[in-house]
Amino acid sequence: MPLPAATRTLRPPAGYRLAASVRALTFSPHDPCARIAAGSFWWATRTPAGPATLALRPTAGDLIAEGYGPGAEWVVERADAVAGLRDDLTGFAELAAAHPLVARLAHEHRGLRMPATGQLFPRLLRAVFEQKVTGKEAYRAYAATIRHFRTPAPGPLQPLLLPPEAAAVAATPYWVFHPFGVEQRRADTLRRVAAVADRLERCVDTVEATRRLTAVPGIGPWTAAEVVRIAYGDPDAVSVGDYHVPNTVAWALAGEPRGDDARMLALLEPFRGHRGRVCLLLAAAGIQAPKYGPRAPIRSFARY
Repeated sequence: MPLPAATRTLRPPAGYRLAASVRALTFSPHDPCARIAAGSFWWATRTPAGPATLALRPTAGDLIAEGYGPGAEWVVERADAVAGLRDDLTGFAELAAAHPLVARLAHEHRGLRMPATGQLFPRLLRAVFEQKVTGKEAYRAYAATIRHFRTPAPGPLQPLLLPPEAAAVAATPYWVFHPFGVEQRRADTLRRVAAVADRLERCVDTVEATRRLTAVPGIGPWTAAEVVRIAYGDPDAVSVGDYHVPNTVAWALAGEPRGDDARMLALLEPFRGHRGRVCLLLAAAGIQAPKYGPRAPIRSFARY
C-alpha cells in the first residue's frame, strides 16, 4: 500500500460529523471521484501541483488528513476547509433563534459543517449535468463523463478517478456526450465553462465567481449557487430555480405546502448570511413538503 506523501492532524470541534459534512462533495455512494469508505472520506482532484487524493480519517477524536500524489501537500494544506472546519458559524445561533424549527435543527445538527474545496470546475461539471433533469439522469451523465476521460487517482483506494481536465472537456465535441444522455444545450454549456475554467478558478470570492459564472450562456443563478456553496463554502448561497427547495422552505418555515422562489427568499430573509445553511439543515433533517398527485422525481429539476 502506498504511503501518503503528506499528513496533517486536524482537531475538529466536539460533535463534529465527518460523513454528514463531506457528503455534499459526493454525487452518490458510488461517485467515481469521491466516496466514504470504512468511515474515511476519499476525494480525488487536480491541483496546481498535479493530481492528488485526500483521505480524511477520524482517529480518537482527531481527523487525520493524508495526501497522495504530486498535489498531496496542496490538498493536505486545505484539508481543514475540505472537511468544513473553516466553516464560520458566527452569528448563526442568534439568527436561528428567531424560528423554533431552525433553532432546533441548528442544535441537533451542530456537528454538520459546510466544506469549501476552493475549486469551481469539478463542481460545475456536476451542476451542469443536473440542469433540468432527474438525479438519476444527472448522475449517469456525470459518471459516464468521468469514465470517458478515465484517469486513475493516486493513492491506495481503487478504483478512484480524477475529474477530467477542463481543457480536455473544452476540446471535446458536443456529440461525444450524447451517449451519456446529455443533449447539445448542456454539452455546449459544459464546454463553454471548461474553456474559461482558468479564469473562473482565479475568482477570489462568491460575488466575483457568481458574476463571472452567470455571464456564461447556460449558467443561471441555480447553477452558480450550487457551485459557490461548495467551492467557497458560502453559507448564504440559495439555489433559486430549484424544483423542490421553495416548497420545502415554505412548508418548514410557514406551514405552506407550496412556494415559489419569491416566497422562499422572503421566508429566508431573516437568516441572511446563512440562508443556504438553513436550506442545508432542512435537507439534513429530511424535511419535505407534502406531495400531491404523481410523485415528483428526486433531485432538483433546476432551471439553470
